[in-house]
Amino acid sequence: MTDHADAGIAQRVRALETALEGRGIVDGAELDEILDRLLTGATPRNGARLIARAWVDAAFRDRALADAHGALSELGLSMDHGPQPQLLRVVENTSAVHNVVVCTLCSCYPLSLLGPSPSWYKSAAYRARVVRWPREVLAEFGLRLGDDVEIRVWDASAETRYLVLPRRPEGTPRCTEDELAALVTRAGMIGTAAV
Repeated sequence: MTDHADAGIAQRVRALETALEGRGIVDGAELDEILDRLLTGATPRNGARLIARAWVDAAFRDRALADAHGALSELGLSMDHGPQPQLLRVVENTSAVHNVVVCTLCSCYPLSLLGPSPSWYKSAAYRARVVRWPREVLAEFGLRLGDDVEIRVWDASAETRYLVLPRRPEGTPRCTEDELAALVTRAGMIGTAAV
């Protein structure tokens, strides 16, 4: 994304803030507080903690897949940082299925678990192409999957965010949870890379 495009987005965000404030939906101080709270703890290390725990604890993995919010609370994490709660869904990669996340409308993303989104995630090219040609787009990221692997593309929205539970790397049976968390990447939790 170019600086010019970023300036346009900043102008639209400011226009939205002004409209929300003008209608009395939120005041500036409240909005600043929400953003500060959200960004203070927003880091890929949060998502990596969830992934590593799921790798070492099968019961936790099952809970994360069934009720991601409950699993997050077990780790002292939350997705409830704003006026509208967001549903988090964890989707698991297997030897037969690979998941990848996109937001075709804008760039909805589990910020508190993955930190600020990478510029490519927000790009129109990624948003349009990964839905139509996921295998080709993943290959451009260096992830080549066999034809026997089904690729599922999950479209995030303002209400629902997705987090990919990557396959645990081979050769890590003796790794501690912290060592495993250090292996997890943001791209792996979006699905554009293996871990």
